[in-house]
Amino acid sequence: MGYLRRYWKSYRWMFLLSVACVTMEAVCDLMQPKAMSRLIDEGAMGGDLGIVAGQGVRMLLIACAGAAFAFARSVISSDVSQKFGSRLRLDLFERIMSLSAYDIDRFDGGSLVTRETSDVGQVQNMVNGLMRIFFKAPVMCVGAIVMAATLDLKSVPIIVPAVCLVMGVVTVSMRLAYPRFLRIQKAIDAMNTAMREYLAGIRLVKAFRRFRDEEARFRGVNDALAESSVKANNVLVICTPFMALFVNLATSLLIMFGARWVDAGDLRVGQVMAFITYMAQMLMSLNMLSNVFNMLVRVKASNERISEVMEMGGGPGAVAGDSTAGRGHEGAEARTPARIGSAEARTPARAAAGAEPHVRMEGVSFRYRGSTGMDALTGISLAIRPGGSMGVIGPTGSGKSTLAYLMLRFYDVTGGRISVFGEDIGDLPVGEWRGRIAYVPQRPTLFTGTIRENVLWGREGATDAEVMDALTQAQADDFVMASPMGLDTPIGQGGVNLSGGQRQRISIARALVRDPELIILDDCMSALDVITERDMREALRAHDFTCVTISQRISSVRQCDDVLVLDGGAMVGFGPHEALLGDCGGYRDIYRSQIGEAVP
Repeated sequence: MGYLRRYWKSYRWMFLLSVACVTMEAVCDLMQPKAMSRLIDEGAMGGDLGIVAGQGVRMLLIACAGAAFAFARSVISSDVSQKFGSRLRLDLFERIMSLSAYDIDRFDGGSLVTRETSDVGQVQNMVNGLMRIFFKAPVMCVGAIVMAATLDLKSVPIIVPAVCLVMGVVTVSMRLAYPRFLRIQKAIDAMNTAMREYLAGIRLVKAFRRFRDEEARFRGVNDALAESSVKANNVLVICTPFMALFVNLATSLLIMFGARWVDAGDLRVGQVMAFITYMAQMLMSLNMLSNVFNMLVRVKASNERISEVMEMGGGPGAVAGDSTAGRGHEGAEARTPARIGSAEARTPARAAAGAEPHVRMEGVSFRYRGSTGMDALTGISLAIRPGGSMGVIGPTGSGKSTLAYLMLRFYDVTGGRISVFGEDIGDLPVGEWRGRIAYVPQRPTLFTGTIRENVLWGREGATDAEVMDALTQAQADDFVMASPMGLDTPIGQGGVNLSGGQRQRISIARALVRDPELIILDDCMSALDVITERDMREALRAHDFTCVTISQRISSVRQCDDVLVLDGGAMVGFGPHEALLGDCGGYRDIYRSQIGEAVP
């Protein structure tokens, strides 16, 4: 467990203190049977009430000391395990945030949720168990054998074989249970994924009345989880009866032979009772060991799943060591904020030269991980001048959004080259590059909070005036000001209390308040009416940033300086609107199908 070793320095002293308390608690428990033996043999059987009283007080003091040590180790183990679990969850979350989209694609969303919750919980419980019972169990087991031997060696040939048999049962149980518990965690992944997909598409399920299908799907993954749990627990429940059988058999033998030894005068009654008590303590410790080993089986499966994420190497587009990755404002604070749309707005530092394109693509190709088909993009070559605009249009599945992902460095190209002002995009620090651009996705994502908080995701520290300016240019000021709470209007999870058009406009405002160098609009105006979209585009043209507009509509891209036409991942046209109408058959077909008039 590599990440556990990283935490050792933080918690080692508390851990060692807890182990010391556990050990002393076990020693106190082991002292009781021997004191009881003396109380019976020398006090009760010998008629000496002074010994009875003395040993009774001694046993009471030992019990109090054991209780104090037990209380101390419980408090320490609870505190350390909770802090450990909190730190591990945070580290795992930050690690997931730092992964590239290329690496995230390897996991289902439900799987990452399970690792963050259930798997971390298993490891946290293991840490708590280690500090509470793991060290006590072997001390009790070995100590009971040693203490019984100090009373008389006659018990050793009975006790030791019983202990060896029980340990054999525990070992076999662990080997059989591990793969079954791994299947349980995967079944939890499947159930979480099914539930998340249902909640994400609940309106679609209701619209198409697919309740029965979703119920059957969930029943399938739920039954699979139950079946996996039953199979794993069946292996474990076999262990306990066999342990009880061997220990009780040893206890019966001790009673049988003990009676003979007492009758022959080789042992006293108190010693036999002490042997039986030590045997009971061994049974208890072996049960604890069994529980610990069962827990370790579960934790081994969970640890492998956590380690798979924690130790994953940074893939293409990873933001190594950047704790702000994914928060939407990397590097935003480093720039001097300028009022959006004002004359003093920032001009890109290298735009003045004019000779070097802002973004250039040279033979760019890309294929998704595990794809068995054609490349998502192939042979894309183009240039976008600083402060210019480019539209991207094409049929569904032509690679439009993939092009945006490459510019954002969610993925790295598999062929060709993308450069920014002549510098390979792969040589730019990902956090620094994303701090210079803004992105508005097809499906707007809003977060629980207020309208102000969601817009400030674009740039922390923006004033209310700048937020309202961005909302105005995004044509969102009307419904924001119409709300009694204004910028403090609460937004439900995912923006459930807003319409599709309202969510899109707030998402665009979040990008505008960032004051970016490059903005990518990925078909993010599909829910807007023609007049609202027109007014918004007029506001966007007042900016000096480079703009890439991805859309399915001719009306959204025709005013761009150049339009890239994609079909099947290949570039079939690139140039101004008028030139494409004359030279690109694919673009003319889209024009006729949408505008419904003869090409001029």
